Amino acid sequence: MIHPELFDIVELLVDLPEFSLQVGDRGAIVEKHTDTAYEVEFTNAYGETLECLALDINQFMVVWQSKTKSWVPLAQQIATMLEALPQSRQEQVLNFARSLYRTPA
Repeated sequence: MIHPELFDIVELLVDLPEFSLQVGDRGAIVEKHTDTAYEVEFTNAYGETLECLALDINQFMVVWQSKTKSWVPLAQQIATMLEALPQSRQEQVLNFARSLYRTPA
């Protein structure tokens, strides 16, 4: 897992229906509260703030790093998502990945 830093772009790993946010929604880290809690700002296409929320590090993953100005490789994003899933769901993902190898491209 990549350690989040200010201005990194993060993607939700959990639904937050009370804020109309869902898995996959992206926001930017605007404040670090502790080593495990960060303030994340979610905006619309016009740059208007929709929500600014204190989130636990387990609720999101970094997808773009401000420091390096680069996207996190897809393989690393997938690995981070898998780590957040229970063992039974990880096994389902592994079986799905195996089926992709069996199917001609």
